[in-house]
Amino acid sequence: MAPAPAIVWFRQDLRLADQPALAAALDDGPVLPVFVLDDAAPGRWAMGGASRWWLHHSLASLDADLRARGSRLILLRGDAVTLIADLAAATSARSVHAMYHYEPWARRQESELARRLALTLHHGLTLAPPARMTTKTGGAFKVFTPFWQALQQMMPPLPPRPAPDRIPLAEGAPAGDTLGDWGLCPTAPDWAHGFAPVWQPGEAGARQRLADFADLAAGYGEARDRCAEEATSRLSAHLHFGELSPATAWHAIAEAAGPAGQAWLRQLGWRDFSLNLLLNAPDLADVNWRRTFDAFPWVRDDAALTRWQHGQTGYPIVDAGLRQLWRTGWMHNRVRMIAASFLIKDLMIDWRAGETWFWDTLVDADLANNAAGWQWTAGSGADASPYFRIFNPVSQGRRFDPAGAYVRQWVPELAGLPDDLIHAPWEAPPALLAAAGVRLGETYPAPMVDHARARDRALAAYKAMGERG
Repeated sequence: MAPAPAIVWFRQDLRLADQPALAAALDDGPVLPVFVLDDAAPGRWAMGGASRWWLHHSLASLDADLRARGSRLILLRGDAVTLIADLAAATSARSVHAMYHYEPWARRQESELARRLALTLHHGLTLAPPARMTTKTGGAFKVFTPFWQALQQMMPPLPPRPAPDRIPLAEGAPAGDTLGDWGLCPTAPDWAHGFAPVWQPGEAGARQRLADFADLAAGYGEARDRCAEEATSRLSAHLHFGELSPATAWHAIAEAAGPAGQAWLRQLGWRDFSLNLLLNAPDLADVNWRRTFDAFPWVRDDAALTRWQHGQTGYPIVDAGLRQLWRTGWMHNRVRMIAASFLIKDLMIDWRAGETWFWDTLVDADLANNAAGWQWTAGSGADASPYFRIFNPVSQGRRFDPAGAYVRQWVPELAGLPDDLIHAPWEAPPALLAAAGVRLGETYPAPMVDHARARDRALAAYKAMGERG
């Protein structure tokens, strides 16, 4: 008689190395590796288009890695709780192993499944278990700096465990769906055609990206804001989909960069901080963390939102970022802040509209990080940017893209302008614009707002909100 199997329920932890749920399941005998595509559980936060493209390729990579070890990935679609429970009953599985996740729908699924069968959850999504990350009075951290100080006291994390050499597949494993059945990748039009040259989803791609960044990590603190340079890790999507454990990333960068790596490790800590915020405020992506912002007079302007989404604002650094996002599914972090500030404070459009656009177009769309970042820029979040911090898109462009290389790459219609004018083409003399082939309002839009006036309007709105609050 074949031994009863253990189910490994993969979610956003699509790796074999340093995978505690898989390791524990293997201790029980043969395993059934399962991924369930459940679009209903997250509701409006079902995976966006760019994330679905990444998921397709990440699942293909995971399946190939499993097959190389004598197993395969079972793909199911529908209600995850019901499907996992039915699979356990049909195969007489002795246990189900999964990793803790912190999105509100993931926590509901875990609770429901635990009522129906023997579910064992394992930590590994964060550097430290959130239950251990509390203030001296036992409360949740609301400010990043003390959170980071407390987290550092628990570091380094345990050394990562290698992937198992063999993963025996339990007898009677169902065939499941084929990945192509799910239609995760766009077809016509293929708006994701620019993704493949930039990204390699999957555990192998994550490890290669980590190795490449390890050579640069010592200079990250100085170079990270130079948006035309390859100075950031670009590990965010790999971390979000769990192709790389945060412990693996921590040890690799700490070893490669030494003390100089602290600037990037701090970013890894911000990821933990955002997940902790979401755990303690499950509606973080939907409501203002600071409820006084409920009184803010947001402007409903669909035409302006569309221009921002399509990189047609007339401010080159903003437009470059939004076009990079559309073409590659990713945007440099400094430009994310500039583009978000412009939407919220120059256009006074609700931060949730930008959050929704990023959710659909980012390959690294993460509920906690996305919500925390947008609320930070708006001033409505925990440990947020002060309301009076309003990025000037021209000065930000000149500071962080001084040679205009980033703008020239993503806004090529301005490529002929000199460095000192490429971030403010309206300041160029008509003859210079003509020589560069630029016709404002035709080949490139004129600025949709005057930044100085927009800044004054936003400050007045913030002041009025504070008085009403």
